[in-house]
Amino acid sequence: MSSFNRRTVLLSLTAASGLTLAGCGFEPVYGSGGSASRFLNQITVDAPTDNRSYLLTRELEDRLGRNLNGAYGLSISLSTFEDSAGRTITGATSRYNMIGEATFALRDLATGEVLTSGKTKNYVGYSATGSTVATVASREDATERLMVILTDQIVANLLAYAAQNAQ
Repeated sequence: MSSFNRRTVLLSLTAASGLTLAGCGFEPVYGSGGSASRFLNQITVDAPTDNRSYLLTRELEDRLGRNLNGAYGLSISLSTFEDSAGRTITGATSRYNMIGEATFALRDLATGEVLTSGKTKNYVGYSATGSTVATVASREDATERLMVILTDQIVANLLAYAAQNAQ
């Protein structure tokens, strides 16, 4: 197939998919008037209690905006633990999985009503085969990656709730 024909096919497919999305009522969640606008800069995340909850709060505020007097409150209960994922022949642990679980509840601060709640769970791995300093750095990096993943899941749940309950 010549390059002209390939370009023609690709352009027609792109145009057709755009028309399909326009016809189904697709609306970007972050677009002007999108369902996410209801929550952007309107959620006050409860104060963190430790380093991990600080990282999670920081990521949430980065995505949703930081507002200490928002219309909604977001409570989060966070738990993490580590599990051995790999061992050497001598029995030393060479790899860990860090598992995290976040339970969240979005409240209307005016009424105290819980609007939506949920639980997210995920894991990341890190290596423990280097020096002590390298292992500590790997653990810290894994903690940050896990908080980003849990944040993404929480935000996806909140945006799904906003899209279902758009006013």
